[in-house]
Amino acid sequence: MRRTLQLAAAILLTAATAHAQFHLPGAKDKPAKVHKSDLEWLWQYGPSDTDKEGRENDLVQDGRFRPMLAQYLTATQTFWGNPVNGKYRPLADTALDHLSVPDKVIADDNRYLSISGCVVHFCPSRGLLWVDLNAREPLLAFAAIDWIRDSKTTAQPEAEYTLWIFPNRALNPEPGSPDRIPPALIASIARWSAQPLAGSGIVQNLTHAILVDPDGAPHELPIATVGVKVPKALAKKEAQP
Repeated sequence: MRRTLQLAAAILLTAATAHAQFHLPGAKDKPAKVHKSDLEWLWQYGPSDTDKEGRENDLVQDGRFRPMLAQYLTATQTFWGNPVNGKYRPLADTALDHLSVPDKVIADDNRYLSISGCVVHFCPSRGLLWVDLNAREPLLAFAAIDWIRDSKTTAQPEAEYTLWIFPNRALNPEPGSPDRIPPALIASIARWSAQPLAGSGIVQNLTHAILVDPDGAPHELPIATVGVKVPKALAKKEAQP
């Protein structure tokens, strides 16, 4: 009897092992594991069935938001505010200024978040924080639209603006570069910069684009390379011999 039980147990063990080695009919392979960044918590503030435009105001007030900006946005900026004792306002604080009046949190491809807003009492100064939530190393970029004050007033469509872009890693505008500017970032900037100013219907006239490395080195780029539509006047000027 004992020998019979041992034999039965061996048969069951062999069958279980064989079952574990083969797919059951209709079974599917598990999808490749998606890399989760330390910034995954941002996703909860994206668009939902009950809030199509996300919860940018709640996001800015999250206790993790300011430390995140301070950790990843460390480049020197020189376009915003007046220097105090020779130093300009920190980039993290500048980003927060440009997101203080909430706009939207947009999700793309179940991977990217685009967080937009503007400066209190001066919404022509607009900000965009773009985050890749699936990058192996956290990748953020803060973009700001800054009025060129010696041009027209902001109430005039001809007023000119500069687009500043601050990634937390050095990016290359060349398409074939391994550290090229992500197409998803370019698409986000294109969509955001084409949105008219609230209450005026004016699409801001961006005539300059400057990419700033984390060490503070600026690089002026053709605005079309970062997704901005070239204004007609600028296109005509560039076409002249």
